Amino acid sequence: METFAERVRTVVAALEPGHVVSYGDVAAEAGRPGAARGVGQVLARASGELPWWRVVYGDGRLAPCDPDEQRRRLTAEGVEVDGHRVRARRPDR
Repeated sequence: METFAERVRTVVAALEPGHVVSYGDVAAEAGRPGAARGVGQVLARASGELPWWRVVYGDGRLAPCDPDEQRRRLTAEGVEVDGHRVRARRPDR
């Protein structure tokens, strides 16, 4: 049986370029709705091996750890970012 961390890694690894979801979206898809903080912890420990920049806060805010790098990567994928907030994210997965 997969752990929550393994399921989070699977969900995030499957995100395609330009597709942005929230920490809460990932938690729900990984089977633990409401565990958004846990998603952040998994991503923080992933050492850059996952496309972490495609995960934002529910209101579109970028991650506090490196918002400039996140904005650069998202913009390169065609995502509109206004300051430190994604202008619109696709809720469908």
